[in-house]
Amino acid sequence: MLSPLIRAGLLLTAAIVVAALAFYGLRGDFSQNEQPPVAAVVRGGENKLRLEILKTPTPAPEFVLKDTAGNQINLLQLRGRVVFVNFWATWCLPCIEEMPAMEKLHQELQKDGLVILAVNFQEGPERIKEFLAKHNLTFTALLDHDGKVAERYQAWALPVSVIINKRGEIVARAMGSKDWHSDEALRYFRQLLAEET
Repeated sequence: MLSPLIRAGLLLTAAIVVAALAFYGLRGDFSQNEQPPVAAVVRGGENKLRLEILKTPTPAPEFVLKDTAGNQINLLQLRGRVVFVNFWATWCLPCIEEMPAMEKLHQELQKDGLVILAVNFQEGPERIKEFLAKHNLTFTALLDHDGKVAERYQAWALPVSVIINKRGEIVARAMGSKDWHSDEALRYFRQLLAEET
């Protein structure tokens, strides 16, 4: 039997997904610069992750958010590094499902310059700290108290992930839970990390 909190979270997630699908169905794509979801190729390989690759990389919207310790993280100051921004919430089951793979990705590639920023949607720091500790997650979690950053990144359903290259440009997006530690994901991030700025 699901607890009332989990049941409410599932219903909210379902409503958000339905709204997002209706929104995207009406628009046809995410923006003028993005392709529809691709199924064939990501840099010469099969796109099992179903990444949405932008035709032309576009500047990532800037933001400054606090982490769970109260430190400010400025996206602009991460220029020169590959940044993986993931929009999530503790009540979002698909978010929880992909986080162990995100942690493995973090452990493997942080030394090479990959930064993972898990932008939490409108929850408090204590709840997030408890969640991170429970699931042994060590990547950086940020607090999007008013949901404005999620709105700027068009994260209408959770989880949404955005990949930013060393020049501060969005190069890919993904909706839904993904295996971020798969061979394909590792290959893709290593290619981005190897690029010159």
